[in-house]
Amino acid sequence: MVLQGTNPLIYVVAGEASGDLLGGRLMTALKAQAPGCHFVGVGGQTMVAEGLSSLFPMDELSVMGLVEILPHVKRLLRRIEEVAQDIERRKPHVVVTIDAPGFNFRLAKKLRARGLQIHLVHYTAPTVWAWRPGRAKKIARLFDHLLTLFPFEPPYFTPHGLKTTFVGHPLIEDARLKENMGDLFRARFGLAPTTPLVCCLLGSRRREIETLLPVFKETLETLKQEKPDLRVVCPVLPAYTSWVQDALKDLDPLVIDDLDLKYQAFQAANAALAASGTVSLELALAGTPMVIAYRVNKVTAFLMKRLLLTRFVCLVNILLQEEVVPECVQERCTPAVLVPYLRDLLTDNARQKEKLSLIRHLLTARQGTPSDLAAKTVLSLIRS
Repeated sequence: MVLQGTNPLIYVVAGEASGDLLGGRLMTALKAQAPGCHFVGVGGQTMVAEGLSSLFPMDELSVMGLVEILPHVKRLLRRIEEVAQDIERRKPHVVVTIDAPGFNFRLAKKLRARGLQIHLVHYTAPTVWAWRPGRAKKIARLFDHLLTLFPFEPPYFTPHGLKTTFVGHPLIEDARLKENMGDLFRARFGLAPTTPLVCCLLGSRRREIETLLPVFKETLETLKQEKPDLRVVCPVLPAYTSWVQDALKDLDPLVIDDLDLKYQAFQAANAALAASGTVSLELALAGTPMVIAYRVNKVTAFLMKRLLLTRFVCLVNILLQEEVVPECVQERCTPAVLVPYLRDLLTDNARQKEKLSLIRHLLTARQGTPSDLAAKTVLSLIRS
């Protein structure tokens, strides 16, 4: 259904690479359903390419961890006020905040306090199922509607009066994760079909890359000693290409910063070593067996260990309700632990691949594509 008779101004705020991707796909769907709409807010390259006028660079908001965020608090609070003032001045039809709860929930609270008559939608539910479930009640007071990516999330929020819609995960819309282009990737880079290939995914934030890079490097160097023909491919954001290339030069890696090549690399790889996060879902949809690793500040880890409610940290395992993907977190994030898991996957990965094939169904809503459903919900608020 196409919205007629209006050119809505839609304010969209994302705070990291995964949110930028969600925002870009949402904007594409919004333009299809409301051709005259236009966008302002805060976003990255994907959202800007879809027509967003970004108030400031999104990278300023990409801070992770309870301790890691402390040095940036003043700057982030200043940016929250700046965005709130911009929204008050522009008076958009609707504000859509995407993930980045530390920033976006404070922004929503500030907008509510000012009494602005603007619809507020949050896209991606906070992980109240993992820790601090009491947040659901507080969040219900801030937003008019919540869009969730996972089917198990709405029941955590609807009892508190927050209208919640499971729209599915936008990754299932990406054709590049459906078509197997692994052979094309290997041909392009001169890799024989039998050459063992490991995909190394260090994350999207500088701090996590700094933390994981030495561990991943030693892990892959150990594997290469065992398998001299092993090749490594590292998909990264463009800002990190030279840094990662130089850091891993002894491995002669293929460092790529193109999204098309990234997904081709997933399909070409025999296994992946990845930072915990949304990338595990991308790998699962590509059918790439993986090991997940992560390490944060010791104080952050201490606090999280006492607050965490789930058995698993990897989204794939949470969806499947079993540890299909090995999780090497904190003290287990070491080469001594990672190498055997990767060695096993390079030898026999059939069981994990079979389990990963179930993920697409679990991420799919019945009523349509995720981005179309999300856009439809946003526009319904404008109509009301």
